[in-house]
Order: sequence, then C-alpha cells, then structure tokens
Amino acid sequence: MRGESGFPTVARRVSRRCAAALIAANVAGALVVFVLGVWVIPAPHVQDTHELRLLNLAVLGVVLVVGFPLATIYANRAWRAASVWIGEERAPTPAERDASVNFGFTLVRNEAVMWVAAAVPFVVLNAFWSPALALETGVEILLGGLTTCALAYLLDARLSRPLVAEALARTPLERSEAGRFGVRAHLTLVWVAGAVVPLAALALLGVMILSGVAVSPESIAVAVIALGAVGILAGYFVNSTMAGTLSESLTGLRTAFAHVEDGMLETRVTVDDASEVGMLQSGFNSMVEGLRERDRLRDLFGRQVGQDVAREALASQDVELGGETREAAVLFVDVVGSTSMAATWEPHDVVAELNAFFAIVVDCVTLHGGWVNKFEGDAALCVFGAPGAHPDAAGAALATARALRERLDRGLPHVQAAIGVSAGMVVAGNVGTPERYEYTVIGDPVNEAARLTDLAKSTPERLLASDAALERAAARERMRWRAGESVELRGRSRPTVVATASDD
Repeated sequence: MRGESGFPTVARRVSRRCAAALIAANVAGALVVFVLGVWVIPAPHVQDTHELRLLNLAVLGVVLVVGFPLATIYANRAWRAASVWIGEERAPTPAERDASVNFGFTLVRNEAVMWVAAAVPFVVLNAFWSPALALETGVEILLGGLTTCALAYLLDARLSRPLVAEALARTPLERSEAGRFGVRAHLTLVWVAGAVVPLAALALLGVMILSGVAVSPESIAVAVIALGAVGILAGYFVNSTMAGTLSESLTGLRTAFAHVEDGMLETRVTVDDASEVGMLQSGFNSMVEGLRERDRLRDLFGRQVGQDVAREALASQDVELGGETREAAVLFVDVVGSTSMAATWEPHDVVAELNAFFAIVVDCVTLHGGWVNKFEGDAALCVFGAPGAHPDAAGAALATARALRERLDRGLPHVQAAIGVSAGMVVAGNVGTPERYEYTVIGDPVNEAARLTDLAKSTPERLLASDAALERAAARERMRWRAGESVELRGRSRPTVVATASDD
C-alpha cells in the first residue's frame, strides 16, 4: 500500500469525509423534523399526549438502534463495491467505475430508503390517536428526509471528486454514458433543500390552520420566523456548495483555455464529474490532444517540406497540382566519394556522418533565407525564392555556397562535397497525384546546378556557379566571384560561363 500521498490513502480520506457529511446531513434532517414538530406545525388535539410522547420516544430509540447499524452496513457495502479496484491498485472495470462515480448517489439512495422505513412506525403509531396527527408526522419526516438526502448528495458529490477523477482517468466514460445525473438534477436538489422544504412546511402550516387546529398569532409568527431562518440558512448552504463545485470546474477550464491560448498544448484538466461538466472537461482534453497532434503533424510536415512550403500548403483551401513560374536560385550539394564511404565504413557511421553533413547544409541554407527542398541520399537540393519571394535569391544562394564550403572544410574536413549554383526561371509547385504529391521546383536552373555540381567534383575548389546566378545577384555578392571559361554541360544546348569564388 502506498504512503500518505498514494491514492488509496486519498480514497480512505474520501470515505471518512463522505461518512461525516452523511451524519451531518442526518443531523440537519432531524433538526428540520424537530423544528417543524415543536415550533412550526400546530398539532391536532389528542388525548393522552404524555403516553403518546413516551411511545414516540420509544419508537425513536428502536429506529436509532436498528437504523444506524443498517445504514452503516449499507454504506460499507457501497464503499466495498466502489473501492475494490483501489485496494488492488488497478484500473476499475466499467461496473466498478460506475460504482465509484455513483458512490454518493448510492449512499443517498440508501439513506432515502432508511428515512421512508423510519417514517412508517411513527405514522402507524400516531394514526391510533389521530389520522391528522399521523399525516402531519409523515409529512414532517418526509420533509426532513428530503433535506437530508439533498444535503447529503450535494456534500458527498463534492467530497468524492478525487475518487471520481481517478476512476474516470483509469476507465473513461463513453460519450453515450456521460451526463446521466447532470447539472439540472443537481440544481433540482439545490431547489429542494433550499426552497421546497421551507415552502412545503409553510403550506402545511396553512393547511393545519384551515383544518381547524387552534393556533395563536404568536405561534404563527414563531413558525414563519423559524421557516424563514431555515430557508435562508439552508438556501445559502446548498447554493454555496453547488456554486463552489461548478465554479471550481469552470475556473479550472478557464485557466486551462488561457494556457492553451499561450501555446501550452500539454495542458490537461482533471475529469472529476460524470455530468455535463465532466463531458466538457473530457471534451477539452480531447480538443487539446487534437491540437497537439495537429501541431506535431505540422512540425513534421514543416521538417519534411520546409516551413515556407508548409505554411503555404496549410493556408491554401484546395490542393492543386501544377505550379507557377517564378525566378529562383538553386543550390545543389553532393558528397564526393559516398560510394566508397558506404563500402568501407560501418553503416551507422555513414548515417552519423551524413546527418552531421546535412545539419551544416540546413543551417547555412536557412541562415540565408532558403530551404532544403529534398534530400537525395548523399545530396541536397536547396531553393531560394520559392515558394516565398526573396529580395536577392541569387545573391543568397551564392553567399550560402561560400559559407557552406567554409563550414564543411572546417567542421567535416574528411567529407568532401561538391557545390553547384544556378538561377533563372523555374516552375514551382505540386507534382504527383492528388493522393500523393510533393512540392518541388523544375526547370533549367535545377539541371544546370546539378551539372555544375558534377563538374565541381573534378575541380580543386569543388564550388562552381553559373553566369546566370552572377548576373542576377546583387553587386556586393557578385564582386566575390570571378567568371571563368565557358563550358558545355551535359544535357544542355547552350554553353555556361562557370564562375568560382574569388576568396577561395
């Protein structure tokens, strides 16, 4: 068994507090019966009142001697049904969960049976003296029982919330099962305890007076004052209890919503109610879980295709294949000798080295406002100017190439990589089918960059750019490059003037 912080200890505390609340509610009900019988409802005149009082006291003693043990037995039985899973420290079965959720209702139902059973001997006894007195006694006990049951349920429902929360956390309710004893029923109990009992007693007082029972104006005044005091006190107590229960739940939800608005998607609320409030709490948790999943998917999507592409895709209403023609710059980087690396290195070492390589690539490209369109084994295609516009796409691609060359030489000197840069008009958009597509760029600059990368593998600098990229770059970046000879790249109809970085 766990220590003081363990749930079994909390559950035992809940049981003790519910028992104390039940006793307090019974005391309140008994006081209601006493106040009604002594000060409020005038009794019809009967003979041998002394003997009748003694007999009523004797019946009361029998009821207490028999009733309290029976009530204790039923309460213990209800607790055993609700706490089997607690002692075994496991998730409750649906039946055990329902017993835990309905623990307070089960106690009050047994209490109602006890009050009805206790009323029978009093009604029968007083009927031998006067049917009117028997009726009055039965009504008084009924009103006391209503008060007891309403107060007991509201108190036990509030005190048993840790038990309900744990049961629902381990075995949640299905949506169709929730709300079986809802807010409307709770508010009805508040109305019964706070208004029905005092008003019914006042109506009974009027009936007894109209039936001819002699009563003085002073007695009527005392009765009205007593009923007013009971109504005020009971109304305040039950309303504050119910308001506190609802306020705690709604305040917790309001705070949780504020946390979600601030981006704290790990927020959860405790589902500690099986009514509509519990459905709202469970719905909030489901909503936040959906938001977390959507955020995770958006993050993964952004990692797969790039944040700019992801934002544009999420902002669009419909997915359309095809693309738009726009000017962009393309950087292609490829590891030299990767085949030999794969043949001589351990596979996990190859993966680790490629991850370190791609980390430098992504960092340099992102720093200059581009994005990695795709990883192709040991190569990467990087784009500047699509899908979002870039003020100097060609200049950014050229600056990235120089920075990447320096970072790779310094950070991964044993990994050789060739880099090619080009720029021009491309078609950027979705390629594939409506069921499976990807965002990419297609055009002559892509092919030229790839061919320049192949050519760069045989040069000392391993970094080449096309004259098209230099022409489109800002003067500040263009000055860092020098144009070389004109070459005819494989698969292209016109020659390309090749440029290298002047500071290499």
